[in-house]
Amino acid sequence: MSAVGVVDRAGWAELVRNTGGRTLTPSVVLFTGPDQVLVGATARNSAVLQPDDCVQFIKREMGNPHYSFIDSHQVEHRPEQVSAYLLRALADGAAEALGEPVQDVVITVPAYFDDTRRKATADAARIAGLNLLRLVNEPTAAAISYGVQHGDAGTVLVYDLGGGTFDVTLMKVSGDSCEVIATDGDRNLGGFDFDNALMRYVAERVAELGGDEDLLEDPYLTAEVRERCELAKTDLSQARRTVVRVGSGRSAHAVEITREQFEEMIEPYLHRTEVLVEGLLEDAGWSWDQVDRVLPVGGSTRIPAVRALLEKLSGKKPDLRVHPDEAVCLGAAQLAAQVAAAAGSGEAPGKELAVRDVTSQSMGIVVTADDDAAQLLNDVVIARNTAIPAMVERTYRTVAEDQDAVSVQLTEGEGEVLERVNILTEQPVDLPSGLPAGAPLRLRMSYDTDGLVHAELFDETNDRRLGEIELERPLNLDSGRVEEMRAAMQRMTVG
Repeated sequence: MSAVGVVDRAGWAELVRNTGGRTLTPSVVLFTGPDQVLVGATARNSAVLQPDDCVQFIKREMGNPHYSFIDSHQVEHRPEQVSAYLLRALADGAAEALGEPVQDVVITVPAYFDDTRRKATADAARIAGLNLLRLVNEPTAAAISYGVQHGDAGTVLVYDLGGGTFDVTLMKVSGDSCEVIATDGDRNLGGFDFDNALMRYVAERVAELGGDEDLLEDPYLTAEVRERCELAKTDLSQARRTVVRVGSGRSAHAVEITREQFEEMIEPYLHRTEVLVEGLLEDAGWSWDQVDRVLPVGGSTRIPAVRALLEKLSGKKPDLRVHPDEAVCLGAAQLAAQVAAAAGSGEAPGKELAVRDVTSQSMGIVVTADDDAAQLLNDVVIARNTAIPAMVERTYRTVAEDQDAVSVQLTEGEGEVLERVNILTEQPVDLPSGLPAGAPLRLRMSYDTDGLVHAELFDETNDRRLGEIELERPLNLDSGRVEEMRAAMQRMTVG
């Protein structure tokens, strides 16, 4: 689900209703022609009839250069483009409701999104013709909403389990500040996986009852089963049992599912969240006794088993005072008002919070081992969970007399093993002539409030700047391609 929020003149955030009169818009895109797309409930309702033209859960594919959605017209759409259609529809709907154009935006992202996925999200905003003021982590946005609405001081653990991603964030919240201590997550874990588990179970039972054995190989039947299983998942948050009815072959089959069966299906996924939560606290050096409140965010936290897990882990009942589907958007709206006011030298309406986030990924550089110049290692410069914005300097040395260049490879990931990290960019940097072996070169790496990385290299021998390391980001679109997509967006009808 997606939503748009604004802050009124009194300083309170509220959700903006879409053209259908609802505050939540399904994050679904339907391609109805070469130059026309539909977004939201209409697109979702058409998924069963037009599965080859319908795409959802695109957030999981952001920054994936190997993924494209090809519709039935054989038109290719990159994840950045699909996300841009969603953003454009949300902005246009908000503009209609507010009676004025929407241009400046703050966009939320999973806390565990890396540099590539954040850059892809920023590119999507540009393709949509929007001016991105800031990216903010979703758990942080939820905590901002909590802090503004309730103002309770203390340490809060935000457990954010949505449709496609999972984040866990530990933070201190007070009447005037929100400071993140540590964050972790899994960008491929959420309600979508619960739906898939239900679908597999239903398909197996239908086969046992004499229906098609390859039920999920038919895209139309798959779309129908997914829709029924999504409804069943919702039912099981309220009822102890439900029935999924599926037409297969010449018969209709009714598959009964109990809450206990569903909880058994999703237990491996919930265990993965448990491991991440416990690992976060251990890495941060915190115990459950030091956590004052547990804040469940995201639609999947309505599932009783999720809330039971949180109570088991923490020893306290989850704090349900914020809306699981709305808290992130309301917090982002509060932050947007602050950022816009700061950019315009004005004053934000209502209560302001000082927001301090942390890095979700470690950033480093490839270096040679001290005892073996042929061995390459990853050297972490900015460690995960460092407060941002951050700037760290590290000095390295040349390996040969009169060395004329160095190859700078910036990395993202944990540990020294090079095969376990991502190479963000590789760029040669020319060196001045006459440097001795072991000449010092100083790397300055920074991490901005959007979670994007910047780096510069300095020659300490001659006290001069050698230049900025351009992050070409091979997994992302280049600027020319983004502009092409932005121009193409102007020709699209998005509704």
